[in-house]
Amino acid sequence: MSRYLSALMLALLLASCGGGSSTPPRNLDNACSIAKQRPEYMKAFRKTERKWGVPVHVQMATIYQESRYKSNARTPHKYALGVIPMGRQSSAFGYSQALDGTWDEYKRETRKRSAKRNRMRDASDFIGWYMNKSLSRNGIPLHDTRNQYLAYHEGHTGFARGSYNSKSWLLRVANKVDARGEMYRQQLAFCR
Repeated sequence: MSRYLSALMLALLLASCGGGSSTPPRNLDNACSIAKQRPEYMKAFRKTERKWGVPVHVQMATIYQESRYKSNARTPHKYALGVIPMGRQSSAFGYSQALDGTWDEYKRETRKRSAKRNRMRDASDFIGWYMNKSLSRNGIPLHDTRNQYLAYHEGHTGFARGSYNSKSWLLRVANKVDARGEMYRQQLAFCR
């Protein structure tokens, strides 16, 4: 009996050490609902805002667009001849959809060797770090959700070249991210 009890206790202990909920919050159109369901997300967003100056609503809108709050989000597979899997479209992964190389640069510069893309506090901090680079390299204000998103998607060099101007679909997406950011900003002002 004691072995069974010990095994059960060990299983419960290991289960409690998990990285948190991997399912996205319900009702992603309501910032207050997200805050209520995942207070640890809001704690991470506020910490990033204090550290990097990126407003909570800008972070939230970016994460919504990139991963819909799925911790293990990945890009779709590429297929040869429509049926043979050829790998993923890119190395983007996690809440922030950070690419391998950019994530490695972030970990190196911030000395956060154990940072994980599927952990919200790290993904949020990454967004703050990246958007601060967009401010210093391209002069994009931290509260400018639309242009920060365009630089996030195209990279700092691509944004500086204006590569997004030839992508009408991306301009539409950036406008949606901006609108969602504004919606989240207004909602957050009235959350308890």
